[in-house]
Amino acid sequence: MKTGKVWFVGAGPGDPELITLKGEELLNHAQVVIYAGSLVNESLLDYCPADCEIYDSSKMTLREIIEVIEKSVKEGKNVIRLHTGDPSLYGAIFEQIRELDKRDIKYEVIPGVSSAFAAAASLCREFTIPGVSQTVIFTRFSGRTKVPEKENLAELAKHRASMVIFLSVSYIEDVVNALLHGYEKDTPVAVIYRVSWKDEKIIRGNLENIAEKVRKEGIKKTALILVGDFLDPKDFQYSKLYSEDFEHEFRY
Repeated sequence: MKTGKVWFVGAGPGDPELITLKGEELLNHAQVVIYAGSLVNESLLDYCPADCEIYDSSKMTLREIIEVIEKSVKEGKNVIRLHTGDPSLYGAIFEQIRELDKRDIKYEVIPGVSSAFAAAASLCREFTIPGVSQTVIFTRFSGRTKVPEKENLAELAKHRASMVIFLSVSYIEDVVNALLHGYEKDTPVAVIYRVSWKDEKIIRGNLENIAEKVRKEGIKKTALILVGDFLDPKDFQYSKLYSEDFEHEFRY
């Protein structure tokens, strides 16, 4: 009997049109979909066939998820594990992959548009501006899921790189206090609630006032914190890529 296969698919940040063509095609032919119901836009399920089996993983444990996958692939069904954004960022896919390896279940990972990049797009900003920052740090504040001590936010702040902080807006005051170990208090900050969704909200400020602004808006979850001079560069360099006096293999 033919066995099925698992695809970990990045659903994108929220806007259903921001899933990749490959991700949409896989949903079009899905037999089983397990989606992160607390974060994935349910309208993406409209891409699925009418007879597709659909499970909401927000109500499931890891054991229950793996049980559904194992049963489905043994029945020859293809399973789409639909994760928000890109599966490689805070997607908890590695623990699932380890369990699939134990069971000799085949899988593949399909990348998606991260909310970090959707946030930069909403702000019309570039993380890596010459003369401002050439490094981007993706991180989170140490809450219920602990961050390794060598990666604590106060230490990372000392680099003063462009930074995207996930899953941390409920700790906004603590986040600001940690960031002030490296960034100046007038460093620009943007907090983006439900980026790319219809009810997206952008709050702009700096490290001195952003916590108060976020509190006034009542935002406690589902938001990214972006910090760094890339948000409002006062001085920057033009890229060498398009400079008239810079030669490379495609332009002499």
